[in-house]
This record gives sequence, structure tokens and C-alpha cells, in this order.
Amino acid sequence: MRLYVAINLPFKKLSQWQQVAYCAALLERMLPNYQMFADHTEFGDFKVLRNQLDLIWQWLDKANRCKINYDAQIVKLEEQVPDPDAFDFLGVFPALDAAMALMSLFQAMQDPESDGFINVSKLSENSVSYYVELSLAQQIDEIAPEEDEIMISAEQIVEHPLMQWEIATQNELFDFLSTASENKTSCLQAKAMVLEEGLSNLGIEINP
Repeated sequence: MRLYVAINLPFKKLSQWQQVAYCAALLERMLPNYQMFADHTEFGDFKVLRNQLDLIWQWLDKANRCKINYDAQIVKLEEQVPDPDAFDFLGVFPALDAAMALMSLFQAMQDPESDGFINVSKLSENSVSYYVELSLAQQIDEIAPEEDEIMISAEQIVEHPLMQWEIATQNELFDFLSTASENKTSCLQAKAMVLEEGLSNLGIEINP
């Protein structure tokens, strides 16, 4: 079961620019999960997602703003979305979350009144929740293999260091962008904040 843990930030208090920057920064922590999946399964083209996120960062640079053909980008992205039923590899779920988060961001940029921005936050959180749940279940199975049913509580997931890091990152990023100037410098600062550890939101090392 995939659990959702409460990260409820008041996104409506942010401008559209701030919300897009927030989501783009979260995606920097999610894309390495897709890259790992693509490398392992030889499905999907990581460069498509990487180039699309770079395009969004360029859109955020008001001094050199680019135009985005959202429909064309979404069609291109749809081809990179993995079907979980087609892969016997748990990495498919974080990869799916990354692709769907990018899809939600494009849709939200088209329709700022949609729930797309919130969905990106929830998908990032969901990736961590799922990964932590599996990790905890594996630990219990190794200690007590005779257990027929392993139950993981929401409290156990919230208290895990990876989830604590996810919650702290999302809150710190929100606080920063809520008062940040809408320019390239703020983008660079937001990106640096989330990439400081050199790890994805699942603790996977980011390849340069």
C-alpha cells in the first residue's frame, strides 16, 4: 500500500512563478530516480525529461523567457511514462512519480488554477513514503521472517530520516521561495538548496 503523509503547504499563497520554481526544484530531486530506472531497464529516455526540466528553468528566467509548446511537450513526455505492470522492478514506481510530476507541472503551467502544483509536492512525498515503507518492511522481514503480515504505520514512515529530510526540504524550499525575487538568481539558489547533498529524494547519488 502506498501511503500519503501530510505535507500541506499553502501553495495558493505563492505566485505562479514561485509555484513553478518550487516544483522545478523538487523535480531536480526526483529525476535521478527516473535515470536509475532507465539505466536499469533500458526503458525511456532520461534526456527527454532532463531537457524538459531545463526548459522550465529557462521559462523561469524572465529576462530570457522561452515559449513552451505544452501540448507537444506532454505528448513527448507521455512516451516516457513507464507502466508498472510491465516491470518486475520496484524502481518503476519512483520513475513513474517523476514522470507524472513533470506532467503535472506542465499542466499546471497551462492552468494555474488546477491542482498540478500540489500534485508535484505529493508525488515527491509519495516516492519517499513508498521507498521508506518497503525499506522498513524488508528490515522487519530480515529480523522476523516468520511474520505472515508486516504492518508499517504512518508514524514509522514520518519518523524515518528520509521522510524527515523530505518534509524539511519542502518546508525550507517553500519558505525561501515565498519571499524570493522572481529572477534567475533565485532559481539558482533554489536549485542549489535541493542539490546540496548530491542525492535524490530517495538518497540515490546524483550522476553529474
